[in-house]
Amino acid sequence: MVKNRNIRNILILLVLSYFFFFFGNGIISLTDPDEVFYAGTAKEMIKHQSWMTPYLFDQPQFEKPIFLYWMLRIAFMIFGIGSFAGRFFPAVFAAIGVVAVYLFSLIAFKNEKKAFLSGIIIMSSGLYIGLGRTIFTDMIFSVFILLSLLAFFWGYCRPKRKTTGILLFFVAAGFAVLSKGPLGIFVPLIAIIAFLAFKKDLKFLYSKALLWGLLLFVLISLPWYILMIKKYGNAFTYEFFYNDHIRRLLEAEHKSNDTWHFYPFSMIWAMFPWSAFVAFGLVSLYKNFKKHAEPVYLFLACWVAAVFLVFQPCHSKLVSYIFPMFPALGMIAADFIYRGAAENKKRRLVFFAAKITAAVLILMFIAFTAGSVLFSGYISTYLPEKFPIYILLGLFFIFSSAYLLFTAHHRLLKACAVLMFFVPVLFSVVPFVDKYIEPYISSRDTCRYIQDNYEINNTILTSKFFARGVRYYTEKNVAVMDIPGKGFFSPHPIPFLNNDEKVADFLRKQPVTYCVFKRAAENDVKRLSKEFDYEMLKVIGSEYLYRISPRQKK
Repeated sequence: MVKNRNIRNILILLVLSYFFFFFGNGIISLTDPDEVFYAGTAKEMIKHQSWMTPYLFDQPQFEKPIFLYWMLRIAFMIFGIGSFAGRFFPAVFAAIGVVAVYLFSLIAFKNEKKAFLSGIIIMSSGLYIGLGRTIFTDMIFSVFILLSLLAFFWGYCRPKRKTTGILLFFVAAGFAVLSKGPLGIFVPLIAIIAFLAFKKDLKFLYSKALLWGLLLFVLISLPWYILMIKKYGNAFTYEFFYNDHIRRLLEAEHKSNDTWHFYPFSMIWAMFPWSAFVAFGLVSLYKNFKKHAEPVYLFLACWVAAVFLVFQPCHSKLVSYIFPMFPALGMIAADFIYRGAAENKKRRLVFFAAKITAAVLILMFIAFTAGSVLFSGYISTYLPEKFPIYILLGLFFIFSSAYLLFTAHHRLLKACAVLMFFVPVLFSVVPFVDKYIEPYISSRDTCRYIQDNYEINNTILTSKFFARGVRYYTEKNVAVMDIPGKGFFSPHPIPFLNNDEKVADFLRKQPVTYCVFKRAAENDVKRLSKEFDYEMLKVIGSEYLYRISPRQKK
């Protein structure tokens, strides 16, 4: 009977995963600048008939390992090249992650209701939904880390499964290394060693399974790296190991994020709408692993600490970098909620967190309503039809009211059931606004307009932000105008024109140049008007389409 209930729960989570991660994934085209980078790489691998070397702009590129590109190529073979195909495997891994969280919690807490709540929380948190619906390496990478830690903990809690657990740990870690790099083994290994050290049980690792596991890890993770080093030498090692790993430790790619508080705050707000429960859960975590004999509390603490301590010293910071800790945050929040609902001593604290969440929802509704009125003129320039705003506010009001009602009557689990649908409900307006928002986040419409109306036989000049998207959607050569610019953090093999003379020299070599610029480039274009004729052809979203040609001498 227990086994049947677990199967039922897993099936429910998988059905919900379809609606949370897959449904409507093809509505919005692939976005600038990152989704088109990954999809464009897989697309060019198909063009070059390559399964091992990633290509972009017809040249090998080494910013990320190969696993995601394999998944994209397979999806393109099955579904055809497009946005749904590109987002298919991130969604698949998001669903796998939800089931893995359920199984981890079931092993750790031995409580199917708490395990189910863990799966629901991670599934419905904002960043998890976002990364499950976009093309990034982070979802796949984080799920492999989750699977590696699940395998270890399963083997640790069930001594008869120790060998299998250790072997599966190294298998999953090997694929994590193929997904994003060496951190795929270092992050889970640091968490495990810290856990065993606190438990004074490092001898757990001393077994033949460790040697066989290391062999499996080597066989899975290293061949592609060895092939790239052998084939490309310093070009690969410099770009992948130094520029994309060591340099990010020493230098900030996004300087505004390089603060001590960026990750502590991010790990809370990115779990919206469960942020308050996560915050209180983290505070109570220390008491739990000191007070209770169950090893799960210490393990969760080591898991979160390992991710935080690895990425906090790095100057290059993004929320997605700490995403591998989010499954642990989901389990911490679920334990906090469930124990609070079951234990009178913790009940007051849990409902305090619930009331904070209610207050946040009320403030958000007031802010959205006031903003839609005060900035109605500004909003109408981007969203001419008002009914999507009314739908959004109406849904926000209904779900917030339901949550408030259940919270006020101390119906905590029902309140959580409402909360789980909060982010998907907000996303439900996308089909009504996609035609308005897409021009501001994707280059598809601009590229389609160019190709439908003009004959392009040479290089398109773009602003830096649009280069990857224009390349992906037109398959034409591109050059970048960025005055004054510092180039891409990871260099691209395309002309980078960061002063007037370089731009003028480029334009002289083409009889006609079609350009896709940001609005800020208008002054740069005007400075060139003494030597060149220019015409603004169309404005599509945030993209300004120009045609520039050398002025004919009279």
